[in-house]
Amino acid sequence: MPYASAKDGTRLYYKDWGRGRPVVLMHGWPLSGDTFDETALALAERGYRAIVPDRRGFGRSDQPWDGYDYDTFADDLAAVLEEADVGGPLALAGFSMGGGEVARFLSRHRGTQVSHAVLIGSVVPFLLKTDNNPNGAPKEVFDGMLEAIRADRAEFFRNFLRDFFGVGWAAPVSEAAVDNAWRQAMMGGLKPILACVRAFSETDFRPDLTAFRMPTLIIHGTVDRTVPVELTARTAAKSIPGARLIEYEDGAHGLFESHSERLTSDLLEFLGRGE
Repeated sequence: MPYASAKDGTRLYYKDWGRGRPVVLMHGWPLSGDTFDETALALAERGYRAIVPDRRGFGRSDQPWDGYDYDTFADDLAAVLEEADVGGPLALAGFSMGGGEVARFLSRHRGTQVSHAVLIGSVVPFLLKTDNNPNGAPKEVFDGMLEAIRADRAEFFRNFLRDFFGVGWAAPVSEAAVDNAWRQAMMGGLKPILACVRAFSETDFRPDLTAFRMPTLIIHGTVDRTVPVELTARTAAKSIPGARLIEYEDGAHGLFESHSERLTSDLLEFLGRGE
């Protein structure tokens, strides 16, 4: 199994499937790279090289005490690309929290090798309610999440993931799919899980948007209650010149499961290999 070493020595696990033009897929909170197994397999079978890291603190990567901020996450991504010997053009896609890694990598590492950017159910550009972001979510919402996780993490994720997939009110997913997401969530360390709530809710990516100088695809579900489309995708699409926004009318947050085939088709079309 391939691992990269971060600047601080943290071991970062990543999957490396297929051969061809690289497509890097960044997972969301509180999951792991297993999120993208179906998508990665489909890309590899269509002649791409799918690279899917586990974020530090999650999945099979190390769980250090420090480093749960987006500058470090962007540097970790750079370390994975270096270890995987990805030097040429690549496509970079991020789901949910992973969309922030796309944005910060592009601005912090200039992203000159990134030919295509994709934001899927992404937290970009800014979730938190502030004086200059009045439509954001109040800090108390995220404080409540942290308290519930500390009290009973396993139970919190049972409930959270049902909303995540829109069980009962959005495009259906199986109970086994919810269980699989719960499995991934419970692989994360408690410190990383808590720290990342602060990271994805409080990081303002609006200054990073100017780094999106490549073709950009934004995909979001219209009934996403976890990361509302109006606050994120629609705002990002207006701010990124030439960005294409695709809204899934019956989509909640977990589009990689509920809309796996459509998501793969849209990615392939965007990358120039759709049929």
